[in-house]
Amino acid sequence: MTTLLRTEGVGRTHALRGARIDLLDDVTLGVEAGQVTALAGDSGSGKTLLLHILALLETPDRGRVFLGGDDLTALTGPARADTRRRRLGIVFRSPDLLPRHSAYRNVLVPYAGSRAEGERRARDLLDRMDLTRRAAHLPGDLTDDEQRRVALARALINDPPVLLADEPTGGAELMAFFRELADEGRAVVLASADPEVWGIADVVHRLERGVLVGESADPYLEAEDHQLQ
Repeated sequence: MTTLLRTEGVGRTHALRGARIDLLDDVTLGVEAGQVTALAGDSGSGKTLLLHILALLETPDRGRVFLGGDDLTALTGPARADTRRRRLGIVFRSPDLLPRHSAYRNVLVPYAGSRAEGERRARDLLDRMDLTRRAAHLPGDLTDDEQRRVALARALINDPPVLLADEPTGGAELMAFFRELADEGRAVVLASADPEVWGIADVVHRLERGVLVGESADPYLEAEDHQLQ
C-alpha cells in the first residue's frame, strides 16, 4: 500500500473566555491509496475539523499534513488553492450546487484543464452517476440523491488521487461509488458518525474530543463497540 495522505502531530486549539480547548490534539494517521478510511466519532469529536484540515479548508495550529511527499501545511495563497483544486476532491455535507447552472455546468465549474477535455470528463462522470438524462436540469429540478451524485461528479472532475467526504448520505448506491473509487486506486476519506458508513471502510480511525483513540481494520467491530457504549 502507498500512503497518499498523512498527518503528523496535528493539533488545533480554541480560546474561549480565557480557557484553551483542544479541538484536535496530536493527531497522527496515514491514509492509503486503494482504501476507504473512515474518521468516526460523535458530534464534537473533531472528525469534521480533521477532514477540513486534510482538505486544506482549515489550518492546524501545530503539526503537519503531507500529500505524497509534499508538506501541505507549508502552502499558502494560490499554491494552496491550486493543490486543493487539482489533487483533492471534496464532497461537502450539503451539495452546494450553483442554482442557475445545469448539472452539467456544475460538474464543469472546478475543472482545471482544456475545455474539450473537461466537457468529455463531465459527460463521462454524469453517465457513470446515471445522470445523463438529467445533465441539462437545474439543481432545483433534481432530487436530493441526484444532487449528491452531481456533487460527487464535480469532486472527481480533475481526477484527484484523494477524495474526502463530510457526513456522506445517500444510501447503498452512493456508498458503492465510494468503494469503487477506492478500488480504482484512490484514497477515500469519509468523516461520519454513521456505523453504516464505517461498514464500507478498510480502516476506521475513531476520535473523541479531538483525540485519536483507536484504529480498527474491522469496521463492523468498531460499529459494534460504538453501539455498546
